[in-house]
Amino acid sequence: MRSLPVRLDAVLVQALIAAALSFAHLHDLAAAAGQDGWKAWAYPVSVDLLLVAAWRQLRSGGSKAAGWCWFLVALTASLGANVATAGLLDLDAVPAWLRILVAGWPAVAFLGGTLLAHGSMEEPEAASAPVPEPPAVEAAPEPAPPSATPIPPALVAHARKVADEHRARTGTPIDPPTLRARLGVPLPLAEAIAAQLT
Repeated sequence: MRSLPVRLDAVLVQALIAAALSFAHLHDLAAAAGQDGWKAWAYPVSVDLLLVAAWRQLRSGGSKAAGWCWFLVALTASLGANVATAGLLDLDAVPAWLRILVAGWPAVAFLGGTLLAHGSMEEPEAASAPVPEPPAVEAAPEPAPPSATPIPPALVAHARKVADEHRARTGTPIDPPTLRARLGVPLPLAEAIAAQLT
């Protein structure tokens, strides 16, 4: 079996060198901030994976705002580590605020990666899902005519007293909506009672 010739691409070589240097800077900064052993190696992997996930979101046509947001967060972490380890920061005396940022990074990366992963899965489904039609509204049954509603005589007598008090106070006959409010009965029943009061 003949092996395929390997073509060295200058851009690929440059990308690998840049990735290795950035990886080393992130590792060195994490180790200086108190993250020793395997944890210091996990930081560069976490930053690079968030960068890749955000770039994939941008390329796949997902939410551009989310993709750019998390891409810039990861790029800031990577670039910050590169600049910090360039001699501008004493790695033997890392300030407390930087230790806090490094210690908080896993939660930020987890949140970003989760939102990017779930956002890219849910958005195409939401776009292709049919919009449900509103349920058909059934016509409400017509209320029974006022004359068909039997009215207890005691209610009519009470309504007559309410109507007389209303006339004495206002000088006008009571209307069905006012009678309904005063008696606490449905409007059709108040209309039937008002018809008997005239």
